[in-house]
Amino acid sequence: MTRSVESQVAAALSGIRNPRLGSDVMSAGMVQNLAVTDGRVSLTFVLTRDDPAALVREVRRALKDLPGVSDVKIDLVEPKAPPAPQGTQPAAGMHGPLTPGPEQLGHILAISSGKGGVGKSTIAANLAAELARKGRRVGVMDADVYGPNIPRMFGVNEKPPVRGNKIVPLERYGVKLISLGFLVERDAPAIWRGPIVTKIIQQFLRDVDWGPLDFFIVDLPPGTGDAQLSLAQSVQLDGAIIVTTPQEVAIGDALRGAKMFDRVGVPVIGIVENMSYFECPHCGTRTHVFLADGGKRLADELGAPLLGNVPLQARMADLADEGKPIVLAEPDSPAARALAHITSEVEAKVGGKKVRLPILTG
Repeated sequence: MTRSVESQVAAALSGIRNPRLGSDVMSAGMVQNLAVTDGRVSLTFVLTRDDPAALVREVRRALKDLPGVSDVKIDLVEPKAPPAPQGTQPAAGMHGPLTPGPEQLGHILAISSGKGGVGKSTIAANLAAELARKGRRVGVMDADVYGPNIPRMFGVNEKPPVRGNKIVPLERYGVKLISLGFLVERDAPAIWRGPIVTKIIQQFLRDVDWGPLDFFIVDLPPGTGDAQLSLAQSVQLDGAIIVTTPQEVAIGDALRGAKMFDRVGVPVIGIVENMSYFECPHCGTRTHVFLADGGKRLADELGAPLLGNVPLQARMADLADEGKPIVLAEPDSPAARALAHITSEVEAKVGGKKVRLPILTG
């Protein structure tokens, strides 16, 4: 590898500024162990919890765009804490280099919504079930720690086993599942402070034996809070799917959620409009119960595609309560066909099968 490529790499890194420090990432000492070998760039990137998570994506994008660079490997670490006096504990949140676990999570997708009650978990469950039906290896992480619905959606409610210090995810319909709902009493109130939410998400990523996957789907709680930020800082997301209903109040909340992902460098790969219309099962006439085209207006404002419109459908909620995704229970129904179309759109957006190690930050 010529020196010119190494110089281009160094120059690209010197052009990326950390707004918190007011200096570029090279001058700030955030880049360590930089090496360029046969077109492959590897480096260690030091990121504190106060730094923008988007810096990692910015570094990766800048290096991959350079001519002659075929691969970029970034080991993400937090600053090492100074040696603690004897008999004291290290400062909270300060760790040495973190080694990614052996899990190969594949395409990592966050399913998000600006507000509750729009059917986010329903979309996540059916997307996962349809991918598994098509032969994909799929895992679902229920990160909605305040209202975990994935156990009900899949009809599973038992504690997962532990094997070799790893939690073994439960499985239904060919989908591997983990949820706080498996670990706490069903009616236990979810009162979790931010650091606990972060800890739960990190443990679900690091301490669960997921095995090799093609798709890893994360069902997030509604809104823009600790769970969203923790996930964005813990793994390299392929993208977020924003679920909304057609009403303006839902669109406004979804817009804020989408812009949050943009700020942390996570692309929004598409919008799903749920409860889009009601299709008469007898004559096929469509009736817009809410305002029409709310999802399209949101997609246009974000410059993201509208992945599809899912209609209201009789028995869909009942089937979900029974743990039966509509794409499996009634595959020829209008809602199931819409969800199958959305699944194909998602596959087309993120590509085919891929395995890769997650990047963890703490």
